[in-house]
Amino acid sequence: MTTDYDASRKSEEEQKEESLEALRLTATDTDANSGKVDQDENEAAEAFELPGADLSHEELTVEVVPEQHDEFSCSVCFLVRHRSAKVSEHPFVCRDCA
Repeated sequence: MTTDYDASRKSEEEQKEESLEALRLTATDTDANSGKVDQDENEAAEAFELPGADLSHEELTVEVVPEQHDEFSCSVCFLVRHRSAKVSEHPFVCRDCA
């Protein structure tokens, strides 16, 4: 930073007042921006749109197939697994959970 030696010098009191004024300005700036952080997440999500992703007319359809004879439900993770992934017979536990 350059210093102008010909300029009049400020007293310590004036320097303190300027620094206090600068602190007040930064405090009011922070207060003005603090309300922006407290936005409701749902409002923010509603305003956000993906480009070209209007899926409001789409309908989700899933076909549920019953457990087959060569499958079992793991008693730990509750996933339906193939019989080859079975580690114990009672309770049924898959290889990943054992």
